[in-house]
Amino acid sequence: MSTVELTKDNFDQIMTDNDFVLIDFWASWCGPCRQFAPVYEAASERHGDLVFGKVDTEAQTELAAAFQIQSIPTLMVVRDKVAVFAQPGALPEAALEDVIGQARELDMEAIRASIAENAAGGSEGGQQQG
Repeated sequence: MSTVELTKDNFDQIMTDNDFVLIDFWASWCGPCRQFAPVYEAASERHGDLVFGKVDTEAQTELAAAFQIQSIPTLMVVRDKVAVFAQPGALPEAALEDVIGQARELDMEAIRASIAENAAGGSEGGQQQG
């Protein structure tokens, strides 16, 4: 699958319809972004079961602001509507594959439980080990 251009108009729908989305925040004037683009595109071909999106930070300033993008390129991985990875900088192919592999192995139930606990103001004393 090739990459999908993400815009403020289609972003919510793509996040709702897909459990695993990688997002490349980029701009056409950015040298490292242009270097990362073929690595990202090649990964999208190898991982056809995942959605690889691209956000042009110049055209989609609202999305860039919503995610507090400070530098580009920034790679973000969203699983089950939860951002599980975000890092600026152009990744080499091996590092990108490693990030994808680690994201695939995440226990999303445990992550959601941790988020719920933090949202509820979970205290140290209330945690149980199982």
